[in-house]
Amino acid sequence: MDPFNVDSHKLNYHPDRVGDWLRGVNVYPIYMEVSPTGACNHRCTFCGLDFVGYQPRSLETGLFKERLTEMGTLGVRSIMYAGEGEPLLHRNIGEIAAHTRTSGIDVAFTTNAVMLRAQLADTLVPVCEWIKVSINAGTAATYSAIHRTKAADFDRVIENLRQARRVKEDTKSSCVLGMQAVLLPENSGEMTTLARIARDLGLDYLVVKPYSQHPQSETERYRDVTYEDPQRLADELASLNTGEFSVIFRLNALQKAAEGRHPYTRCLALPFWSYIDAGGNVWGCSVYLGDERFLYGNITTETFKQIWEGERRAASLKWVCNDLDASGCRVNCRMDEANRYLWDLRTPPRHVNFI
Repeated sequence: MDPFNVDSHKLNYHPDRVGDWLRGVNVYPIYMEVSPTGACNHRCTFCGLDFVGYQPRSLETGLFKERLTEMGTLGVRSIMYAGEGEPLLHRNIGEIAAHTRTSGIDVAFTTNAVMLRAQLADTLVPVCEWIKVSINAGTAATYSAIHRTKAADFDRVIENLRQARRVKEDTKSSCVLGMQAVLLPENSGEMTTLARIARDLGLDYLVVKPYSQHPQSETERYRDVTYEDPQRLADELASLNTGEFSVIFRLNALQKAAEGRHPYTRCLALPFWSYIDAGGNVWGCSVYLGDERFLYGNITTETFKQIWEGERRAASLKWVCNDLDASGCRVNCRMDEANRYLWDLRTPPRHVNFI
């Protein structure tokens, strides 16, 4: 069960934007990821962005709110707050989330939820489309070892989610609340336990996904991780599904990880999304943070419109189109499924009129 299409993409629901792109129009992103702060209170063993260095920098609230208003008018449809740090550590994150919604942009969070206490939940749950919590074990001991934090954080996160669920009920919010776990050798035996915890909390889903090695990550601990008989675990987890709760076991992503290659040679998805880091830099791809060939500009010195329509971004897209070999990119990158869809549109089979 994957009622939210987590293991695929949703670009096909935006035919107007895709059609403009096919006609060569400079389209604005549908979806963006934003890192409100580079600081993080955990040091997960699998962290793909460890190379950024958990810098204690944060977006300036007033200026970023101005940019949010602008991005809403330009057609940005959604923002997920996550990034190279823990987004809830930004001291004004509730204000930022509320302003994002006011700007006509859908709001979501991927967070470890240690800071999702009652007062913040009161602010976030009513304005968010979804909140996904990274919790990579079913017991406090394994959780503390993987997240490299104190075991007490496990119980705190569970209680915070329980409170968020109460806020959802009290405010009649449509916010989808879920968990996500990266499947690792250390936690594979606890996924059923974690699924039961999520179900009993009244959450909407648990996502279980394979590990994907980030090309720039300092850790290579799981580079050669393999999964034996994933269908057995998928079936076991599926038995916990109810009408209100789903375990989304990302078999499609796991199969792609096993293949280790892409069916496309060029990245086509960059016009439809972007990434803003905690320093205000706008990047074409989060896998290549620090690579200035993917740097479009900075929102502290330029408007978003100036950046998106600027020469630097145009040069970056031209380089990606002509020179970047996407077969060497990260397996299961954020835009992989969108790329597969766009590649099929750009390189159609014969006889497409015979529908």
